[in-house]
Amino acid sequence: MAGRRGRVPSGLNHIPGDRQEKFPGFDVLAQAPTWDVVTVGVVLNRLGPPPAIRFFTRQEEPVARALLNQLLDQRNEPRVPVLATIDARLAEQQTDGWHYHDLPPDGQAWRDSVHALDDDAQAACGTGFAALSWARQGQLIDCMHRLGTGDWHGMPAARVWGLWTRYAAAAFYSHPWAWNEIGFGGPAYPRGYKNLGLDRREPWEVADAQPGRDLERLARRVEEARRRYAEYPDPPVIGVPPDTTGDEPEW
Repeated sequence: MAGRRGRVPSGLNHIPGDRQEKFPGFDVLAQAPTWDVVTVGVVLNRLGPPPAIRFFTRQEEPVARALLNQLLDQRNEPRVPVLATIDARLAEQQTDGWHYHDLPPDGQAWRDSVHALDDDAQAACGTGFAALSWARQGQLIDCMHRLGTGDWHGMPAARVWGLWTRYAAAAFYSHPWAWNEIGFGGPAYPRGYKNLGLDRREPWEVADAQPGRDLERLARRVEEARRRYAEYPDPPVIGVPPDTTGDEPEW
């Protein structure tokens, strides 16, 4: 195990974009000597150059990229390459194995929704979604999200929102840069954990430099959203999923 650290290149690991460093000095790659060889290879591969885009077309790629940057608030480099991860999944048909009856299969739903978002941008602003300002992109996504279970280009908006966020979160939090941001030590095999319990850290873990800061920020965002949604009639209930009684996913 001792020699494995030497095979981990330095300077590869960061935290995404301009996010604040919650766990100063933490670098998940320092845990590489505790992983087996296969795990080291898998993790380091995620830090390499992203694969070429194979699923999305040249017209779809910039729209999908801008959408994902918005969903994950990735405004600046270095950005976790979520688009490349999602594109590879869709190209290889590595989906979750099911889809709702009122949405097409995931690949087609992604393609249709990307085109629909671009159509909204053209209708509202006279230009493509990727060419809009950061703020205007966010407004268009917010308009779609506010539809809740309503129709959006022939698809239930809530279902499309769930598709986008499910894929985006899975891609983002599979990357070591995101692990650094949340202080996650990566795969526990074969090391494991011994200090189980609230606020009981392993020797290699780093304390949160700003405990409670995330809760305060979340509370402010919820209050801002509550005020914004109150401006519209019949706003959706935040945090409660739409009624899916009788809705079963297609396997």
